[in-house]
Amino acid sequence: MHALDWSIVAGLLVVLLVGALRTRKYTRSVSGFLAAERCGGRYLISMANAMAGLGLITLVMWFEMYYENGFTGYWWGAITTEPVQIILALSAWVVYRFRLTRALTLAQFFEMRYSRRFRVFAGLVAYFSGIINFGIFPAVGARFFMAFCGLPQSFTFAGLDVPTFAVLMAGLLSISILFTFLGGHIAVMVTDYLQGIFANVVFAIVIVYLICTLSWDRMAEAMLMAPAGKSLVHPFQIASQPEFNLSYYLISGIIVMYCVLGWQGTQGYYCCAKDAHEAKMAGILNYWRFRVLLLIALVVPIAIRTVMQHPDFAAEAATVQQSIDAIAAGSQEQVTTLQNQLRTPYALAVLLPKGLMGLMCAAMLAAFISTHDTYLHSWGSILIQDVILPFRKRPLSPRQHMWLLRASIFAVAVFIFVFSLLYKPTQFVAMFLAITGAVFVGGAGSAIIGGLYWKRGSTAGAWAAMITGMALALGKTLIEQFDRESLAAATFSSGAIADIERFLRGLALFLKDGLTGQEMTFYAIVYAVGAFILASLLGKRHTHNMDRLLHRGKHAVAGESSTSLRDARTWLQRLGIDREFTGWDRVVAYVSVGWPIAWIIVFVAGTIWYFSRKAQHAELGDEAWLTFWHGFTWFIFAAGVAVTIWFTVGGAKDLVYMFRTLKSRAADPTDDGRVTAEEGDDTPDDARICAENESASKGVCDD
Repeated sequence: MHALDWSIVAGLLVVLLVGALRTRKYTRSVSGFLAAERCGGRYLISMANAMAGLGLITLVMWFEMYYENGFTGYWWGAITTEPVQIILALSAWVVYRFRLTRALTLAQFFEMRYSRRFRVFAGLVAYFSGIINFGIFPAVGARFFMAFCGLPQSFTFAGLDVPTFAVLMAGLLSISILFTFLGGHIAVMVTDYLQGIFANVVFAIVIVYLICTLSWDRMAEAMLMAPAGKSLVHPFQIASQPEFNLSYYLISGIIVMYCVLGWQGTQGYYCCAKDAHEAKMAGILNYWRFRVLLLIALVVPIAIRTVMQHPDFAAEAATVQQSIDAIAAGSQEQVTTLQNQLRTPYALAVLLPKGLMGLMCAAMLAAFISTHDTYLHSWGSILIQDVILPFRKRPLSPRQHMWLLRASIFAVAVFIFVFSLLYKPTQFVAMFLAITGAVFVGGAGSAIIGGLYWKRGSTAGAWAAMITGMALALGKTLIEQFDRESLAAATFSSGAIADIERFLRGLALFLKDGLTGQEMTFYAIVYAVGAFILASLLGKRHTHNMDRLLHRGKHAVAGESSTSLRDARTWLQRLGIDREFTGWDRVVAYVSVGWPIAWIIVFVAGTIWYFSRKAQHAELGDEAWLTFWHGFTWFIFAAGVAVTIWFTVGGAKDLVYMFRTLKSRAADPTDDGRVTAEEGDDTPDDARICAENESASKGVCDD
């Protein structure tokens, strides 16, 4: 890193700080701090949420994944997840109905739908699952920057040997805390939007530089060096992939459908839209991030493989390998994990020139901050809103409430700092995130979907699903912290107790190596769904008033519209393009849905063509697949540039609207996440009226 590189990083931080300071005067209420007063527009939400979901740790996860399977992962990911995303986008599955509830957090919805006790329990599970999942984010980020920037392991200060790792984590977290403290979710949205624009532009420049510098021909030669059964270009030759194989992508499609809104790391974006239709449009646009931002995650790992394996880059590969070999972190399992994580930053530091290195460092810093400020805001808010607030009989003042939220956010930062210092990395980032996330979403998905779409879904069912999913996922998470060698070498007592201990050790070894985090997540989901259905059907009969929950009919909120399938008159309305869609909304929906449909047709047709040619003993070779992926890369690149321009302009207009609305709108001190008696009352309307009106007809009350 040269002076020019550091000045680029500093310049980005100044711009973000100015943006965060701009929001401070608008954060006057709890709903402003938590949900930006519900005045977010579709493009602002999509761009900011995409950046929050991108994250440095997400990029590291993708770098690991696509280094292992290259373009083949994109093929199977498109076939298994794109159809699901089309359904979700058109129907606004879960998103639309959740926005109709007007809940500020997911657990507030749980109290409205189930009970206050379940709200607190779900809030606790979400909180602890989330901060454990979040716990490795600072560590992964700090290690990336240390490797990329060439920072020493320690430095001397006041005669003391200070570890760089801890100091860097503290500094990075401090920036994220500052942005969150200044303006709550308003500041988070504004800074994430600015970071999204910057990162997209930088990633486009880096992609062009890597392909032009290394040349596609060299990259193709390196991809062809992959061993048999682990092809990087032939999607039908991934049988030997131990982690990211076909089952991984099939399960991914199920998880995408099941876990909508289940993961609460970005929960502020779930409730900040100006109305339910805008939330639906943001959901339609949101999937563009997976379709165009993934290109950086594909090109960079392939470029690294080229450097490490192509003979023309032997000198660069030797430099990178020397850094990788110097990693020492305990067991061989930990060393291998860190080598997989740090290969990319070490190689990028060798590949990128002055100036571009600073841009890449700034873009990765933006990715780090965008995820951390969003997650700090979400998990800190959940503890206060869903665990502490329900026990208070008297509401807090807005000032007290917001400072309590800030204190909780700071506590989350302290926890993940300590967790990152102590955690032993033993598996791919993707697998750790999958199984720790499943501690909550494994059961929460059933409670969310069942609560929004099934009036028979009961509180008992929600409890059963949450406990089942949590127990299975938590067991896998804890076992991963033990070394295989220590489990295998465990000694036992004698007699029947020894037999039980041996069984438990065998089960632990199976969970550690027999099932990946992705597969364990799938089983947690299956058993949780079964538990929810059985407990709801076998328990006390329960019918919830869905119109009151979703503010429909006589419970509708003035100024907010809502639709349902009961209002549909045409096949387009039944597909989700209802009467709330304007002409431009329809264009956006057609383009957003037409894109994945086109690629699904390409991939399905390619799959059929491959097997037909194979039956004729005329199978396509790797060279043919390379030609396809070459054209695919540049096509996606062009689309990514167009989408970046489109969302940047739309997001700027949404920013103007948000600030104008915040300036003119009066803050509502009662909109703080508390559930009123009417919202939480599960008694059918007629029965409640009879209970309150003694003069009501006895016949009506009996009915």
